[in-house]
Amino acid sequence: MSDERLRTELLGIEMETPVLTASGTFGFGEEFADFVDLARLGGVMVKGTTLAPRRGNEGVRVTETPMGMLNCIGLENPGVEVFLKEILPRIEPYGMHVIVNISGSSAEAYGTLAKMLDVPGVAAIELNVSCPNVKDGGILFGTDPEAASSVVRAAKANTKKPVILKLSPNVTDIVQMAKAVEAAGADAVSLINTLLGMEIDIHRWRPVLGNVTGGLSGACVKPVAVRMVWQVAQAVRVPIIGMGGITSAKDAVEFFLAGASAVAVGTANFTDPTVTMRICDGLNDYLEQRGLSNIRELVGKANPDFLGENT
Repeated sequence: MSDERLRTELLGIEMETPVLTASGTFGFGEEFADFVDLARLGGVMVKGTTLAPRRGNEGVRVTETPMGMLNCIGLENPGVEVFLKEILPRIEPYGMHVIVNISGSSAEAYGTLAKMLDVPGVAAIELNVSCPNVKDGGILFGTDPEAASSVVRAAKANTKKPVILKLSPNVTDIVQMAKAVEAAGADAVSLINTLLGMEIDIHRWRPVLGNVTGGLSGACVKPVAVRMVWQVAQAVRVPIIGMGGITSAKDAVEFFLAGASAVAVGTANFTDPTVTMRICDGLNDYLEQRGLSNIRELVGKANPDFLGENT
């Protein structure tokens, strides 16, 4: 099926489709090469990367919930040096746009990572700010506008790559966060990251997850994600990558209508490794049925006051 209707441009990146994969749900892309045409994806947000290798959390890391899952992986990864020396050269031949998700415990760490990843083969970097700032009493970067802004400024000062800030939904006002990181220089925002959740084993009377709490993702979070994308789209001018519970083309269309310029598929990859291709095909069908020539014609069209044709 031709993807002519789905071709788009985001952050200077020419994409075959606006369908990406969310970090932490798709490995480094190569793991899905037997199921997905990686070059057809708008980009692959690879596994979260840190300065030093991390083993991740101890104990149970994943538990299934109704219409979703809780996880507390703990950013297990081989570290940025292994990524650059071994993994990036290995995945470059697949022809996918590699977006590297990075995490750190200080703004300086983000700056160092951004500088190290300012290399050919990396299309953009995504800042995961759902982690504590150890230099400021452990406050989560993603819940404080100034802390998140400091991360953006550190990254921007050290790379020419586009910088995407991944917004946490675990805040009182996500619009305030989005406006702050836009003002700090973020080239785009992605949202939402996981919601904070917990499950308790009623037979053992203790939390199921080894880390007690974890990130809730999957279809159950989609209404929250769509709402937050819509709110942020009203407040910022930078592009939005929408994510959170996308399992079908219908879900993706909701995010585009809410104001997203691209979408990222996450937890659904675990249950159907071909889901991104199915979503691309479904988006093509939807655009053809509506007589639309390009996916950009959908972006931000969910106006509550819209009185035009909606059938």
